[in-house]
Formats: sequence, structure tokens, C-alpha cells
Amino acid sequence: MADNIQYNNCVEEDEIDLRELWQTITSHKYKIIFITFTITALTIIYTLTIPNSYKSFVLLAPQEQSKPSLSGGLASLAGMAGINIGGNNADIESVYEATLKDYGFNKILIEKYNLVNKLSPKYMRKDMVFALGYSNLYDLLHKKDNKDKKSKDEKIYDTYKKLQKAVSISKDKKSGLIALSVITQDRFLSKELVDIYLKELTTYVKNREMKETDKKIKYYKKELRNTTDVTLKEQISNLIASLMQKKVLSQANEYYNVTIINDAIVPYVKDKAKPKRALIVIVAFITSIVLAIFWVFFMEFIKNSKEEDEYKS
Repeated sequence: MADNIQYNNCVEEDEIDLRELWQTITSHKYKIIFITFTITALTIIYTLTIPNSYKSFVLLAPQEQSKPSLSGGLASLAGMAGINIGGNNADIESVYEATLKDYGFNKILIEKYNLVNKLSPKYMRKDMVFALGYSNLYDLLHKKDNKDKKSKDEKIYDTYKKLQKAVSISKDKKSGLIALSVITQDRFLSKELVDIYLKELTTYVKNREMKETDKKIKYYKKELRNTTDVTLKEQISNLIASLMQKKVLSQANEYYNVTIINDAIVPYVKDKAKPKRALIVIVAFITSIVLAIFWVFFMEFIKNSKEEDEYKS
């Protein structure tokens, strides 16, 4: 019996607490509505000032490369020269991804193609697309960009950071295809950057590997002249022939080690990658309700605390 009474008292206390909470919300409903409306309206205005971002990409298929097999003696010879020939080389996606992160590589591109200027809001402004065509607030917020007094090195580094966010490489595990993609607020620039990075990445990797190939050929030619073992001479000759073949084949394709599946195109004006305006507004609406209710409870708590202090005094 005592347990039932205690249980009923707890239920009644919970009901009273919930009723009080609901009364607090209803008594301040207009404040909650005002706060929610204000935050949501400001969010809508904000999303309208964000220009659309567009994604352009190219699909690449890695080319299979045959690698010469070495006998024990020849493998030891390669090891003595510090030359790595085998199947443990990094795949092309990893090589491209590492190169993309390299500041020195990006700095060369930034200066060569004047990307400091091309990635500036002032340059991209002419091709930006806004929801409902509303761009006045954006222009107001970016007036300071026209008065940028940063040094050349600072501008290059800032552009490098922008490129790190804009350019990406991904690989489909099932098909093995590599996607080189760029997202910017200028759909024409997105396509241009894809073409630039595709050309420069493949050229950079090609030149680096050809330099290593020349180093190997030079070393093996030297060993070929010095060795008297007929079998070893034949193996070295075959290896030199394979390396020479690699150099010839590298000139056959426009892009080293990859074949283009789909060319990059200028995205359609309605095919934006971001922002997700509807999602932003919905999240802001829900968050504003929660914040408004929390604010009402907090203010009510402060009010009750003051009344209790006055009553005690």
C-alpha cells in the first residue's frame, strides 16, 4: 500500500512538472514564434546570398603496366644501386593524391596559370549564379576583397588552401575508375581547373618517372659494360630494353598512365553541387525552436530565482 501511494505521488509530481513546463511554453509562445521566425528568416536571407557551387570532373582508367621480372642476381644488382623494381609501387591514385597535396607543385600551377586572380571572388563574380538572382548582400560583404593588401606569398598560400578544398581525387573500388573533380563557384572555372590539373598531374608524374627510368638505364648500361657473365649480360640487356620500351610508350598517350573515360564538361547552370539551401533552412528552423524554448526556460528560471530571493529577504 505504501509503495502504491509513493508511486502515485511520483506520477502526480511528474504530471505537475510537465504541466508547468507546457504552461511556460504556451505563456511565452509568441516569443518562441518570434525567435524562430527571426532566425529562420535570417537563414533564408543568408542562403540566398551564397552563390551556387558547381562540380566538374573527369573519369580516368589506370593503364596496366607490365613490370620486368628479375632473377636473384639481377635483383641484388638493382638493390645495390638503390633501384626499386617490382610490384610494390603505389597505385596512380595515391601518387596523384600525394602530388595534389604538395605545396611546391601547387605553387608552380598557381603562378603559371594566374590562379590567385582566377580564384578570387572578383574574378568569379561575373559567372556566379544566385538563387532568385539575389546578389546585393554578397556584393556588399565582399567589397573588402577588392582592397586586399596581402603579400604575394600570402596570396599564393591562401589560393593553395582554396585549391585543397576545391580539387579532389577519388577511386571507385568496384570499377577501379579514378575521378578527378573540382568544385568552385564559377562553373566555367571548375572545368578549366580539371583540365589544368589533369594535364599538369600526368606530366609531373611522367617527368618524375622518366627521370627515374633514365637513372636506371644509365646504371644498367654501366653494369653491362663491366660484367663478363653472359647470362647476366642477357638479363641486363632485356631489362634495358624494357625500360626503353617504357619510355617510348610514355610518349604514345596524351596522359601518362591513364585513359580518359569521360571528358570534363562545364556543368549545367541548374546542376549545382551546393549549397543545400532547403536542408540549411530546415536545420535552422528546428534549431531555432530548440534554442527559443531553452531561452524561455532559462529566463523563467532566472525570474523565479529572483522572486525567491526577494521573498526570503
